[in-house]
Amino acid sequence: MSESESASTDAQTEPSTSATEEITYQAVEKDGVVTAIWEMKGRKHLRTIDPRSRQGREILNLYTTEEEQHPHASEAAGS
Repeated sequence: MSESESASTDAQTEPSTSATEEITYQAVEKDGVVTAIWEMKGRKHLRTIDPRSRQGREILNLYTTEEEQHPHASEAAGS
C-alpha cells in the first residue's frame, strides 16, 4: 500500500516543479536588429514572437525602458 502512495506523491510533485519555472524572453539579434523574441520556460522554447507585433513591441519596450534607467542611476551615483 505504501508503494502506491509514494507513486501518487511523485506524480503530484513533477507538475509543480515545471509550474514554478519562470517564463523569460530572449531577443534574437542579427546585425544589431531584433529579428525574433523567444518565450522560454526554463530551457524549453515555448514560442517565437514577432518583434513587430503588438506583444513583441510591448516586450521590447519593457526591456528598453529598464536599460535606459540603469545608466542614469549609475551616473547619479558617480557624481
